[in-house]
Amino acid sequence: MFSFQPSAQAAKKPAPNAFQRVTVNMTGRLMLASKDEYPCNAVEMSPGDVMVDCVGTPRLGERVIAYIDHIGRLEGQALQLTPNGFIMSINATDRKREKLAAQLTWLANRHELGLPEDRRHDRLAPRVTRAELRLDDGTVYVGRLVDLSLSGAAIDLETRPEVGTQVYLNGMRGHVVRHFAEGVAIEFAMVQTRESLRSFL
Repeated sequence: MFSFQPSAQAAKKPAPNAFQRVTVNMTGRLMLASKDEYPCNAVEMSPGDVMVDCVGTPRLGERVIAYIDHIGRLEGQALQLTPNGFIMSINATDRKREKLAAQLTWLANRHELGLPEDRRHDRLAPRVTRAELRLDDGTVYVGRLVDLSLSGAAIDLETRPEVGTQVYLNGMRGHVVRHFAEGVAIEFAMVQTRESLRSFL
């Protein structure tokens, strides 16, 4: 399976090119130093930098803020211009960089993890990411929704219930089907509708 393996030097002080970028396809929007905003699409990403397709072009070294679906807010500087956009660094704490690496590792290995929602239904972009996962015994875990479809979801959780555990995500019944780096993937007991997922969208 894919994993990020920075060099020993990079592990001490991550550099923008210290990690291998993976191919992604995530929409978002970005703001340049001029405060102008543009829709964008992240096409390659690592914990240190991201390649963005966008009609808005920054100057080299210009500060850029991007909001990428499933990832969140990224801030950095324009490192290189490309035919369709640019590459920007990602300024982050060690903790945030580790979290981003875990998210990207999971995205890169989606097909190997065999998450049910990936095979059957398109992903939806949740605007509300706070998620409550309740067990039959009444235990409630609060986490962050990182992926959503009509048939399942993936949630960042500090405590991961065992595979097979019946759970309720904001009232929708399902069960845990996989663990990943920082959370769990669940499959809903029945295919949902956009209306039933409205609280996240």
